[in-house]
Amino acid sequence: MSTLEKSLKRVFDFIGSVFGLIITSPIFLAIIIAQKIEGEGPVFYKQERIGRDGKTFKIIKFRTMKTTAEEEGPQLAHEQDERLTEVGKFLRLHHLDELPQLFNVFMGDMSFVGYRPERAYFINQILEIRPDYVNLYMSRPGVTSNATLHNGYTDTMDKMIIRLDMDLEYLKHRSLWGDAKIIGETLLSVAGGKKF
Repeated sequence: MSTLEKSLKRVFDFIGSVFGLIITSPIFLAIIIAQKIEGEGPVFYKQERIGRDGKTFKIIKFRTMKTTAEEEGPQLAHEQDERLTEVGKFLRLHHLDELPQLFNVFMGDMSFVGYRPERAYFINQILEIRPDYVNLYMSRPGVTSNATLHNGYTDTMDKMIIRLDMDLEYLKHRSLWGDAKIIGETLLSVAGGKKF
């Protein structure tokens, strides 16, 4: 991407996140009420991830798991995760748990399109196999990507390596038009109920 394209990408992220937060505010309210009725811990879940320039930030999601989910240490989420709450299962199925990441996009920690930010615990394991993971730090991580759409739940190290290859390929060829296509495919997939 040229410097101009990078600037336009950030402008789009900012405007898009503001617009997204406004139009999804009724959904936010409904989810907050459902979470409170269920009564299983806090509504939002913040977790430290590694983003642009290798800096840490707090990713924000609607909490989908029980408060005891990682008592035995960091674990990868998977499709039929027994740690999910009942509300959490619905949120995961329809990707609604990702909505609060609009705040991350608004604040500049993330972009709409980019590599999926990971925890340092798992990044350190990936780096032992693929030191080129650090190349991802040249850009902001994203809410969605080709890897998110087509690699399924990243619940194994093999899938993490496949995701890395897909993310590095995106970095080589990224463009505003390419981002628009990924966003369009993501919206169609969510609307169509696709699991990814």
